[in-house]
Amino acid sequence: MESYAKGEVQPLLEETIGANFERTVAAHPDREALVEMASGRRWTWSELDADVNALARGLIGADIQAGDRVGIWAPNCAEWTLAQYATAKIGAVLVNINPSYRVHELTYAVNQSGLRMMLSASSFKTSDYRAMLEETRSECPALERVVLIDTDDWATLVAGGADLPQDAVALRMATLAPTDPINIQYTSGTTGRPKGATLSHRNILNNGFAVTELINFTEQDRLCIPVPFYHCFGMVMANIGCTTHGATMVIPGPGFEAETTLRTVTQERCTGLYGVPTMFIAMQNHPSFAEHDLSTLRTGIMAGSPCPVEVMKKCVDQMNMAEVSIAYGMTETSPVSTQTRADDDLERRTETIGRVHPNLEIKIVDPLTGETVPRGRPVSSAPGATR
Repeated sequence: MESYAKGEVQPLLEETIGANFERTVAAHPDREALVEMASGRRWTWSELDADVNALARGLIGADIQAGDRVGIWAPNCAEWTLAQYATAKIGAVLVNINPSYRVHELTYAVNQSGLRMMLSASSFKTSDYRAMLEETRSECPALERVVLIDTDDWATLVAGGADLPQDAVALRMATLAPTDPINIQYTSGTTGRPKGATLSHRNILNNGFAVTELINFTEQDRLCIPVPFYHCFGMVMANIGCTTHGATMVIPGPGFEAETTLRTVTQERCTGLYGVPTMFIAMQNHPSFAEHDLSTLRTGIMAGSPCPVEVMKKCVDQMNMAEVSIAYGMTETSPVSTQTRADDDLERRTETIGRVHPNLEIKIVDPLTGETVPRGRPVSSAPGATR
């Protein structure tokens, strides 16, 4: 039997991210949409939509056109999420900049993507973003404006759209199509310079929706998101997954900290938790682990690397994540292509990467001949094989 599989055919969301977001706002205006633990700020869906629209108007007022590149260089914060949906509503292409980039990497990404505007934190951990941006500006001729989101720059940007017609955002949204490019995510660059994967509304909207459909998300769920927004795990599988279902996005902190994440799950009564295996290991091995009430958890996603059996067992037995799922994908595929199901046994959830996603086809080919190989036949030993 050939190593080929086809997922079940399901209707796609044939709408833009902004249109889908507004459908969720209309359905759940008074439910909680976003919580930022570090600042204590909270938004209902209607409040979040108002702030997204205010930023979108500010971007239009700053002459950001559909297709223009707007960068975001910051750790996890509410402004990151606002920027994600504001740029989507006006058709600007959001460019995710890795918070750990140094000057040469920053310069490359800014020039390679053609950034017109950068939304940036002033600093994070030991990185002085303001200084690095000043250092690189002379080498980035297309970069017209830098907005530091934790200074008065942010309010100035938003205020710049105050005098626009009330329907300015709606008029821009009406010109957009689901197939329009809306996001550039940079790969790790382990085999050369980072490569910018350009993704559309349809790509990431449907992937985020499918990922969370398979863990049975509804508007009743509250997702703790310690994974980074600049990566598809955070902005697609988490944020888009939540907004397509009306679930609450909970940001435990700007970066991952085991105890902060555990405390957030307890205080916010989260039902879902995302992380790579090392995050779950850090939480499970933290001295205060037993002190946190994780009884509200039922599901989540572990991805990024193979999951050790004992870690998965602890997720199920000690963290109450009976429906936790394993996902696999690539930045270029928006990202998830295969995922375990909630009713898969422990062996399948630790020794496999699940089944093919709905509406997708996968196969394994011989890198030398291009032929689809039989199931069970290794191909990694073939000359030139890299996967």
